[in-house]
Amino acid sequence: MAGAGAMNSRESVDAGNADVPKICRTPPAPVTGTEKHIVLLIAILAGFLTPFDASAVNIALPTIGTEFHMDAISLSWVATAYLLATAIFLVPFGKIADIRGRKKVFLYGLATFTVASFIMTLVSSSGMLVGIRVIQGIGCSMIFGTAVAILTSVFPPGERGKALGIYITAVYFGLSLGPFLGGILTENFGWRSIFYINVPIGIVAITLVLWKLKGEWAECTGERFDLRGSVVYGATLVAVMLGFSELPALSGVILLVAGLILLLAFIGFERTREYPVLNIRLFSENRVFAWSNIAALINYSATYAVAFLLSLDLQFTKDFSPELAGLVLVAAPFAQALVSPFSGRLSDRVDPGVIASVGMAFTAFGLFLLIFLGEETPVSFIVFALIILGIGFGLFSSPNTNAIMGAVDKRFYGVASGIIGTMRLLGQMLSMGIAMMIFAVLIGHVEITPDLYPMFVESMHYAFILFTVLCVIGIYASLQRGKRKDPTPT
Repeated sequence: MAGAGAMNSRESVDAGNADVPKICRTPPAPVTGTEKHIVLLIAILAGFLTPFDASAVNIALPTIGTEFHMDAISLSWVATAYLLATAIFLVPFGKIADIRGRKKVFLYGLATFTVASFIMTLVSSSGMLVGIRVIQGIGCSMIFGTAVAILTSVFPPGERGKALGIYITAVYFGLSLGPFLGGILTENFGWRSIFYINVPIGIVAITLVLWKLKGEWAECTGERFDLRGSVVYGATLVAVMLGFSELPALSGVILLVAGLILLLAFIGFERTREYPVLNIRLFSENRVFAWSNIAALINYSATYAVAFLLSLDLQFTKDFSPELAGLVLVAAPFAQALVSPFSGRLSDRVDPGVIASVGMAFTAFGLFLLIFLGEETPVSFIVFALIILGIGFGLFSSPNTNAIMGAVDKRFYGVASGIIGTMRLLGQMLSMGIAMMIFAVLIGHVEITPDLYPMFVESMHYAFILFTVLCVIGIYASLQRGKRKDPTPT
């Protein structure tokens, strides 16, 4: 079964799951064409909301750091706490959604994220700021863990790539507007205004779900939720990320070793569970699923911290305003938004692994260009490198997602969606972890001041070298997946 892709979604069982109880085989209710468009509209709103928040906050980090007197490592936790909370709860909520209903979990996620966004406008300390970002991350995990699963449940294989391409375009549109609008809002109304924007968008999405989205998707009704496995999974992620932030101190090494031990324990524990929160056999017995997720993990590990590093570079060493820095950073997600619908449609007709591998190669080249960044580098060079990165990620993401969701049975859509989000978030956390580790070694836990700018630029060079090497490895991983076999429509 190593070369298998996706099988018949009703009768075949991939990833060695023949022992799954019959209660998990209940097909979802039929969906009309109008309902498909409603689901897609709701997914577009949700797909825009969370990346807009994340990218807009990145551009506001220097302003936030000045207000709360936060050093570079502490400032990175404003972004990392959000990612960590999302990653911890993503797979568990994906499983809960398969059991209890994807629409229900999706709705709770929208409500949690919207309320937390409003509370963010009232924070008065750095500790409270990071704490509310954790709550935002929990809401985000419920959205990420269900949006792709619902889309995949509603759209058949022949239409799925197009729908996922439109959804991911909304994600990139949020990423595109985030730096630009975030810079304008921060400069003219203060950084808290970024979170006000989330509230009306969240309310509109919640209203549409309650008003227009009928029915429910829950193919695993009757299964028990694996609480102990979820706790071990969360503890693993916390240990790894705290370890990265503490390096090169001994405590950082100890935490990373503890994280590795917990990971091995989690894998062993999940293999013995009747209803695991994460079915390990999806990785061990499904080549397309495993290598596609590994490729996603590497891609995000190599790219996410780029916006964080360039935001600091443009505003510190080049003295750009938040608005102008945001305008520069919009180049990559804008290119992504243009390319993603095309690559999504193409992945319905051409093997998505090939398209994704080409995208990974573009990304590696864009990162290679950024290695040569310096205090005198012209803005046009930075914009060019970001456009190459955007094209690469646009070619990679939609086809890779299509390959993953097409490689599993319907009853695993929630978990698969959660795993996609987890790979993204783990990659983003590792990317930020690498940046934090380099800062800790070269700069230390101090606020970045003009006399430290040369060391900051040196830190960026090392980061982009590591990211380029990672992406080259990612090309190999992407090519290892083999060809996908489209599931028989049901």
